[in-house]
Amino acid sequence: MSDIILQADNIVKDFTRHRALDDVSIAVPRGKVYGLLGPNGAGKTTLIRIINHITAPDSGSVTFNGHTLTANDIVNIGYLPEERGLYKKMKVGEQAIFFARLKGLSRRDAEKALKEWFDRLEISEWWNKKIEELSKGMAQKVQFIVTVLHRPELLIFDEPFSGFDPINAGILKREILRLRDEGATVIFSTHNMASVEELCDEISLINRSHNILSGRVAEIRERFSGRRYELSYTGAPDALAGIEGVSLGGISPEGFATATIALPGSEDVKAFLAAANAAVDINGFRRIMPSMDDIFVAAVEASNAQQNTTEKQSTDQAE
Repeated sequence: MSDIILQADNIVKDFTRHRALDDVSIAVPRGKVYGLLGPNGAGKTTLIRIINHITAPDSGSVTFNGHTLTANDIVNIGYLPEERGLYKKMKVGEQAIFFARLKGLSRRDAEKALKEWFDRLEISEWWNKKIEELSKGMAQKVQFIVTVLHRPELLIFDEPFSGFDPINAGILKREILRLRDEGATVIFSTHNMASVEELCDEISLINRSHNILSGRVAEIRERFSGRRYELSYTGAPDALAGIEGVSLGGISPEGFATATIALPGSEDVKAFLAAANAAVDINGFRRIMPSMDDIFVAAVEASNAQQNTTEKQSTDQAE
């Protein structure tokens, strides 16, 4: 069995006067959490809708488990859209059973599985309440349950943490990781970069209809790290001032003075430490890794600058 459960190749999708996706490709590894990131309007939701067979690409292809994706594959995909769709006048339990039976479960199996999930997500007391009586977060828990209940191979969540307080967001994150550990593959679209760092094994960043960054989270953070370090020390700050790449900082929680170091590409870490150790007493030294939020901003800004330059060149040539 291939390590890639879903692959989209060279997807193009046009709407009136707007190209939503322009030659976008992704490869989602089996049994991982895959983040689909990007600013509003970048094209993420369009790609998700194509994967769910809700709309079709103008060109390009999508394969699922090694074959061209068809409508018959959708039973193996669980989709939680950003726009929730529950019937407000129905009771919570009956509505959950209704959706579970649409996914092929018998009423008996559905009720048993739902009771377990309602207990796990701490909403059992809402079984006989109407949907309209639920908070936004509670309603999202119900929709999350009916999305995963039939244990599909691939789960797709579009902004799953929207409307959740930190405690309930933590519960949902725990369940997503548990589903992954039990063999499910998860794609989720989010603007919450902290969630990306907590959950994602790999990501793709889409900006202005293009995929501008893909890969494993750890490798991407390494790529954007820029050989930056933090030094904590005891001694006179002026003693470090003459060393190339050093920016003096503040005081660490332990009470030591700190400095940030940006080493040039050819600079050896050992050589720097030897020079610093001759000037001050070193108490700590650590690599500074960029957050996913930092990477998101840097990648989008660089992509926008490049696309703006390309568009200007095209306009100048046309004139």
